[in-house]
Amino acid sequence: MVYATSDGSTRQRLRVGMVGGGRNAFIGAVHRLAMRLDDQIALVAGALSSDPENAAASAAEIGIAPERSYADYRALAQAEASRPDGIEAVVIVTPNHLHAPIATAFLEAGIDVICDKPLSTTLADAEALVALARTKKRRFVVTLNNTGYAMVRQAREMVAAGELGRIVSVHGAYIQDWLTKPIDAEGQKQAEWRTDPARAGQSAVLADIGVHAFNLASYISGCEAEAVSADLFTAVPGRRLDDNAHVLVRWTGGARGTILASQTSPGHYNDLSVRIYGDKAGLEWSGARPEELRFSIYGEETRTLVRGGHGSTQESRRVSRMPAAHPEGYIEAFANFYRDAADIIRAHRSGGAVDPARAAQVPDVVDGARGVKFVAAAVESNAAGGTWTAARFG
Repeated sequence: MVYATSDGSTRQRLRVGMVGGGRNAFIGAVHRLAMRLDDQIALVAGALSSDPENAAASAAEIGIAPERSYADYRALAQAEASRPDGIEAVVIVTPNHLHAPIATAFLEAGIDVICDKPLSTTLADAEALVALARTKKRRFVVTLNNTGYAMVRQAREMVAAGELGRIVSVHGAYIQDWLTKPIDAEGQKQAEWRTDPARAGQSAVLADIGVHAFNLASYISGCEAEAVSADLFTAVPGRRLDDNAHVLVRWTGGARGTILASQTSPGHYNDLSVRIYGDKAGLEWSGARPEELRFSIYGEETRTLVRGGHGSTQESRRVSRMPAAHPEGYIEAFANFYRDAADIIRAHRSGGAVDPARAAQVPDVVDGARGVKFVAAAVESNAAGGTWTAARFG
């Protein structure tokens, strides 16, 4: 499992296993596409379904050897930890309530973790995972994958360089319409578990998409949430969890802002956006136009910065595969996340130095825990009628 790099040297592919993501599972297939793009990761084992027959069929479909297809995640962790060619990291793409127990099992087995968001359904589990990852000295990354877009990386660099000045307001929004009708009550698989408190956790819309908007706003701005005042509600009668959230945020450094999440807004298929304003300039980025960044210096005409264009920053150039106007999108951004995660985990496991600048680009277990704290604080605030509630993790 060795591949050649652009400088002529060779490198070992990172061996990973996957839990969840079997046939007909949406996000597992997306993860596999992303990890294949740069050819740095080899998916060699899996417990792809809780149904043994489906697990075996799913493994055969994607080329996992029968002897490395396991009936459950515990068997996968135990068996792979004892193999000389066993997996080095596990990718967790199950419903939310399983993230913490699965991650715990693999950390205990000495295996690094790549976990889908949210990190867990409870703050106590998130805190325990942070502590365990540190105790076991294992790398733990959370697939808040929108951080992989080149222009998101550029926006982060511009804020850090002071181009916006003192940050005044930070806003994130994620708006969809796919839950406008009660398809969860009708048994639609992806909707049904996401609105089930036993599997999704305390909130549906925040755990599913709100954490992406929250993380991206924090990632670009460099701010953490100090406190929140939240109004969560359910637009579809009979639905067991919220499908809309409006959250006021007090950010560190004195900035104010909002996080908006909705899955019942007709006309919005997948509308993720971030707006950050300082006392010198403002930045706006939208997932619908991921190649562009709107940059407005006060008193000047707004400029549209383009990925690969003349105003590109060092980091945005590093994660771009194509020249300007050769479109890159969601899978390429997800692949950037996986490429960086693979480099970090490989370096750590080999005893080499992990580039701190590269590591800072990839959301880790602490970033995941911050998202869980945000959700928990918003739920608590909503239950108290929107009372301002502490939201900073740690």
